[in-house]
Amino acid sequence: MAKPSTETTQEKILTAANKLFYAEGIRAVSVDAIAEKAGLTKRTLYYHFKSKDDLIKGYLVSRDQPNLLAFANWYNEAEGSAADRTAAIFRHVAQNARHPKWKGCGFLRTVAELANMPGHPAVAVGAAHKKKFEAWLSERYADAGIEEASAVARSVALLMDGAFSAMLTFRDPQYADDAGKAASSLVALASTEPKNSRDVHRSAGH
Repeated sequence: MAKPSTETTQEKILTAANKLFYAEGIRAVSVDAIAEKAGLTKRTLYYHFKSKDDLIKGYLVSRDQPNLLAFANWYNEAEGSAADRTAAIFRHVAQNARHPKWKGCGFLRTVAELANMPGHPAVAVGAAHKKKFEAWLSERYADAGIEEASAVARSVALLMDGAFSAMLTFRDPQYADDAGKAASSLVALASTEPKNSRDVHRSAGH
């Protein structure tokens, strides 16, 4: 005998939205399709989400913490230095990208589809998610004793989003592996280079 679902109505809607929006894109999926996927009427859906725009925002909000938690788990479960742990994150991203249902970063794809609507609430959610990842990296690097941790974290975040974009374009997970090597080298250099050495580089215009 099948167990009854413990999902709330709102969770059912978000589960359906996650599957359809991620697989097909936000513009290609109608509210009717999401309601049908959730096994609900459109009227019930609109009771919980006042508009499709509200649902798109909810879709990204629902992905925010699970994605950040995955990054944290990959980092914390890896062995070695901050550089080694950073490389581990990229390896896991590459592994996920090898799954046939992988469609890229849901945050980047959604923001790209809303490029002509910078004030859309989902764009703010996507930007906040990326900033949270960058801030989390900065904290990890500061904990590891890396000076200028924020600058290093921003560079690694740029490599991550570059990897997502390249993998989506070329359908080649090797881009994440290669970006991980670059990120690891960057973190390792920041971990070992003495402060006075960096000051010398800057004063020499490097």
